[in-house]
Amino acid sequence: MNFKSIYNTSPYPIRVMAASLRGAYLRLWRYGWGSEKLVEEILDRDYWSIEQWQTWQENQLEKLLYLAAKHVPFYRDLWSKKRRGGDRSNPAYLDNWPILKKEDLRKFPKTFLIENYKYQYLNEEHTSGTSGTPLKLWRNHKTEQLWYAQFEARVRRWHGLTRKDRWAIFGGQMVVPTTQNKPPFWVWNAGLNQLYLSAYHIQKENLKSYLEALAKYKVVYLLGYPSALAALAVLITEENYHVSPIKLIITNAEMLLPKQRQLIQDAFQCRVINTYGMSEIAAAASECPFGTMHLWPDTGITEIINKDSNVPVQIGESGRLICTGLINSIMPLIRYEVGDMVIKEQAISCSCGRSLPNMGEIDGRLDDLLITKQGRFIGRLGPIFKVDLPVKEAQIIQENMDLIRVKLVPAEEYTIDTRQTLIGLVRERIGDVEVEIEELERLPRNANGKFRTVISKVKR
Repeated sequence: MNFKSIYNTSPYPIRVMAASLRGAYLRLWRYGWGSEKLVEEILDRDYWSIEQWQTWQENQLEKLLYLAAKHVPFYRDLWSKKRRGGDRSNPAYLDNWPILKKEDLRKFPKTFLIENYKYQYLNEEHTSGTSGTPLKLWRNHKTEQLWYAQFEARVRRWHGLTRKDRWAIFGGQMVVPTTQNKPPFWVWNAGLNQLYLSAYHIQKENLKSYLEALAKYKVVYLLGYPSALAALAVLITEENYHVSPIKLIITNAEMLLPKQRQLIQDAFQCRVINTYGMSEIAAAASECPFGTMHLWPDTGITEIINKDSNVPVQIGESGRLICTGLINSIMPLIRYEVGDMVIKEQAISCSCGRSLPNMGEIDGRLDDLLITKQGRFIGRLGPIFKVDLPVKEAQIIQENMDLIRVKLVPAEEYTIDTRQTLIGLVRERIGDVEVEIEELERLPRNANGKFRTVISKVKR
């Protein structure tokens, strides 16, 4: 019997003990005696001038590129091959580096580690595997503490919170067996002051127990997938339940749609802020109190390039997000294509006074671009769900070039006219295709609990 089986069959107090021990271990990795100093330094950098940021990034990048070209096997081999092929470009300039694809990282993960590093001193992480096989990633103690200091500074501290506050999360961990039909649908992790809520048991019959748990554990703020939070918000609104005061709700891991934000704010009667990040920690962003999504320049350098070429896009255009991470020097990712499409926005001066650049709107996943019969790639399908339709949640799936399937959870006002409107909106963007509508009580989630708004099954 493996650990997961033992955990699932154990009584709740044993699950709490296991989760809390794991939380204590993670706390040792993420925080230390120098964490508060790191947080203060990060908050000070928020108000640097553009020139200060440029100088700082150039210095960090110079050291990173030299280290990678000389001491990381994957990159060293890459530059050796370029030299043998007659390429004499200088690795000291970022533009001379090729785009790094996920597939290379997936196939040869250990070749991205700096040579002669001891594995026993590293923390192994995995991506959630939303679009395929999960990636293996490694971080050392210094990187781990710096990453969580950035989150502490630019997510919690910006909004009057600290890591010592009690919080709850809807994430991808299976903290409760999916077959369980009675509470508790959560586990308390004392090591991180965290109530980990199952994202797989959100339904009308369980709503009261979820809300009672939030009150019992005195949760100050809530973090989780927009789809899970919106599903809970819909039930709260429909059942007219009272929610114990929550100071802030933080969304992550999925696109936050305007309709979802409004649903969550109305149900919980508190502010909702969005964040952007990744297990690869090559880029990150978060909303300030004035609603601007600020990039974190000390996490990574970002580029937005055309989806069909490596040419930078213009303001207002959507392109591939390319990131060069600056905080994980033992496993550097240089010009890494994360798979997200982003709209390049005009730089703005935010009322918060911070000099951090603003991040453009996430325009979906590169893997989930739909393809028309004419060969066009369609990425901006988010506006379909921004229309005020009586639909709780929906998902668009391109089965093949001729068939689009729309799975949805209808609201009370849903009618045959809603079906026709949705079909029209899809055809307006995709062209003359068959559109099938499936009405379900709940849309399926991935194994990691995430929800994808758009899925393409068509091979490029």
